[in-house]
Amino acid sequence: QVQLVESGGGLVQPGGSLRLSCATSRITTNMYCMGWYRQAAGKQREMVAQITSSGRTNYADFAKDRFTISRDNAENTVYLQMNSLKPEDTAVYYCSAAFSSTRPPSYWGQGTQVTVSS
Repeated sequence: QVQLVESGGGLVQPGGSLRLSCATSRITTNMYCMGWYRQAAGKQREMVAQITSSGRTNYADFAKDRFTISRDNAENTVYLQMNSLKPEDTAVYYCSAAFSSTRPPSYWGQGTQVTVSS
């Protein structure tokens, strides 16, 4: 069973930065397409960024130039560096693992709250 544990969320002012971490209990980063999704209150969950087992990345338009997804295979950890945060980035952020970038995630973390507010 794949386990994903997010951390790093919190309250940040507009324009600030946060780095989210997703720790896995097994060597999933080499086997799966890892990703970050988010869900704001009253909205559907949406993809933020993905990174494949070969290191290719894919970003939602709103995340390009502001967010960076990366992976540390030795530590079995996936990161999401978020810069220039805006109030509309406020959401619960979820780590995910999918068998490929074209398939929906098969595993989810419990989520971490990110609130961007002054």
